[in-house]
Amino acid sequence: MEFQLPLGISARHLHLNREAMDALFGKGSELHKVRPIKQPGQFASAEFVRVKTEKGEFKLRVLGPLRPYTQIEVSFTDARSLGVKPPIRKSGDLKGSVACTLIGPAGEYKIPEGIIVAGRHIHLTPATAAKYNLHENDIVELVTTGERALTLHNVLVRTSDKDFDEVHLDTDEANACDLPADAPMTVRTLK
Repeated sequence: MEFQLPLGISARHLHLNREAMDALFGKGSELHKVRPIKQPGQFASAEFVRVKTEKGEFKLRVLGPLRPYTQIEVSFTDARSLGVKPPIRKSGDLKGSVACTLIGPAGEYKIPEGIIVAGRHIHLTPATAAKYNLHENDIVELVTTGERALTLHNVLVRTSDKDFDEVHLDTDEANACDLPADAPMTVRTLK
């Protein structure tokens, strides 16, 4: 079975927990919403931090709201500029991922793990998931169009009432296929 979803391109970004937020921006500090993103309740904030490894560093935007964990999501191109080799993971699966130091206006915060390359995935509302008989952690394929069309395998399904129907690829994958944001993607179920 096939159906279409719009593409969301995920540039490098950072999610903070309360402890990291306090260390980087001051005790009790809050994120300031700049614009919403499509996933309900989430937003791009005005806050930026620097992520630093032994071999490189760059600035990242913080996405809100705060989470139970601190996580840095990068592409493999970004990882090379940091001189690290992060694992491809589902968001929140940080065990054995890459350490770094975060630098904010109020101080530094070292994390023993947290840098990942987010695995390609789709977000589905429960209604859409039910319509296509898909469940959390199922695997599907994505088919792109255009001159650089590809079939992308091993695409994870994420579904909850906090989701918006959308494909998430990082900048490397979207650029490899020459895809703009909101491009229609064909989802192919494997059941």
